[in-house]
Amino acid sequence: MTAGDQLARHARKIPGTAALRFAGASRSYRELDERVSRLADALRARGIGTGDRVAVLGLNSMEVVETFLATNRLGAIGVPINFRLVAGEIAYLLADSGAKAAIVDAGFATGLAEARRETPELRTCLVIGGGDGEYGEDYEAVLRAADPVYAAAAVDDREPAYIMYTSGTTGRPKGAVLTHDNLMLHAFSVAVHQGVSGDDRVALNGAPLFHIAGLSSYLMCLLPGGTFVITPSGGFDPAASVELLARERVSSCFFVPAQWQAICALPGIANYDLSALRHISWGAALASTTLLRTMIETFPQASVSTAFGQTECSPVTCTLRGEDAIRKIGSVGTPILNVEVRIVDDEMNEVAPGAVGEIVYRGPTVMREYWNKPEATAEAFAGGWFHSGDLVRQDEDGYLYVVDRKKDMIISGGENIYCAEVENVLAGHPGVADIALIGVPHTKWGETPLAVIVPADPADPPTAAGVEAFARARLAAYKCPRATVVVAELPRNASGKVLKTELREKYSAPSAEV
Repeated sequence: MTAGDQLARHARKIPGTAALRFAGASRSYRELDERVSRLADALRARGIGTGDRVAVLGLNSMEVVETFLATNRLGAIGVPINFRLVAGEIAYLLADSGAKAAIVDAGFATGLAEARRETPELRTCLVIGGGDGEYGEDYEAVLRAADPVYAAAAVDDREPAYIMYTSGTTGRPKGAVLTHDNLMLHAFSVAVHQGVSGDDRVALNGAPLFHIAGLSSYLMCLLPGGTFVITPSGGFDPAASVELLARERVSSCFFVPAQWQAICALPGIANYDLSALRHISWGAALASTTLLRTMIETFPQASVSTAFGQTECSPVTCTLRGEDAIRKIGSVGTPILNVEVRIVDDEMNEVAPGAVGEIVYRGPTVMREYWNKPEATAEAFAGGWFHSGDLVRQDEDGYLYVVDRKKDMIISGGENIYCAEVENVLAGHPGVADIALIGVPHTKWGETPLAVIVPADPADPPTAAGVEAFARARLAAYKCPRATVVVAELPRNASGKVLKTELREKYSAPSAEV
C-alpha cells in the first residue's frame, strides 16, 4: 500500500482523528483525504500523471504534506527541495529531475521563477499563500475548484515515490530514487524494531519536511493512524520546541544532536509537563556519549533511541532501543527488520568483530537507483550491496559503533584516525560546547588532526595546549589534535551534519604545519 492508500484507509476508519497539527490548527484524516483528493484531481487536470516529477519548495506546513500525498496518489514522483538553496541550485534540481510541475510557498515564488527560466519543461506552478498570479495559480483557489472525490489511479508499490536529493556536501547533489515499497516497509520496520504502535500516538520531528528525516517520520506516524505535529521552519528555538512538546502532549519525538544539546541546556526544563513523552530519538549526525547521558538524565520518563542510516536507505538502517541506551551507550544499535548488513574491507571481504570496516546494505528499504546517474548507481552497488561510506566496528554482541565517514578519516603517518572517536572524547571537555575534527596537510606525516571548537564560554575558550592535554590523557598520542581553532559555530547542513568540506577548505592550507 502506498501512503495515499494508507490515508484513504484512515479517512474511512478514523475520520475525525487529527492527522496533522500545525501552528494551532488541526486537520482530521477526513479533511486531509479530501484536500489531497482535490489536489491530485487538479494536478491530473493540468497534465500531471504517472511518473511525472512534482517539485515542492516550501516551509514546513500542512500544505507541503498534502502535496506529498497527492503526488503519491497520482503515481507521480515528489521532488522535495531545500528552501535554503539559491536560484541556480534550484534550477539544477529542476532540470536534473525534469520536473513538470512545482508547488511553492509565496515567499519563494520569485526564486523559483528565476530558476524556471532554465527549465522550460516546468509548465505548472501552484503558489501556497496566494499571490496575484504572476508566478502561478493560487493553491487554495485551485483546491476549491477541484473535485473532492478523486478516482484513484492504480499505483505500483515498486514504482518511484520520491527523488530525494542528497545534501551535496561534495560535488553536485545526487537524487536517490525511493519507491513506495521502500518507504512503507521502512515505516513498518522501524515501528516493529522500536516497539512503536497505537492509534493515540502523537509524533513530532524537528527536521524540515524536505529532508528524509522529516518525510519518513510523517510516514511512520501515518502507518498506525497517529497525529503528526509539524514544527515551524526557521531558526531552531529550544524553548518554543519544548513548549510545543508539552502543549501538544507529544508522545514520540526526534531531533538532531545539536537540537537536543540546546534543549537539554534550557533553563527550567524540569518545570515543563512532559509526562506524555514516552520515546525520544536522535540521528542524522553523531551524538557524543556526554550528550546521551545528559538526555537520559533530563528525560527519565522516556526511552532514548538512535535513528542511524542515510537518505538512500529510506533512511534508518539501525537503531539502539531504549533498554540498551545505558548498557551500549555510544552504539547505533543493530539493524532493523528488513535490513541486511555486512562490514567489509575495500575488497568486500568481511572484517573480524572489533575491526573497522565499511557497512554495506541490502534489503527492500534500499533505494532503487540514483536518478539518471547509472555510473554512480553502479559504483554505489558494487558487489551487489549498497556502499554507505560509513566506517563502523561491531562488538561481540553484534552492536554497531560508527567510527567515521570513509571520506573524513584522517591518515597520519600511516595511522588511521577516526574523527568520531576523538570528537566523542573532546566533547567531554568542560570548556567545549561543540567540536569537529578534520585532517590538515603536514609535510612529514601527510596530515594531522585539527580540532575546530565552539567554546562553552566564548570569553574563556580552551587553549590548544589544554585541549591536547585533555586528549592525551584519554587517547593515543597520534590521535590527539596538534592545533585548535575556536569558532562561534560549526557550519551544518539541514540535517545537522557538520560540513567538514567547508572546514577543510578554510583551514587546510597546503603549507599548514601543525
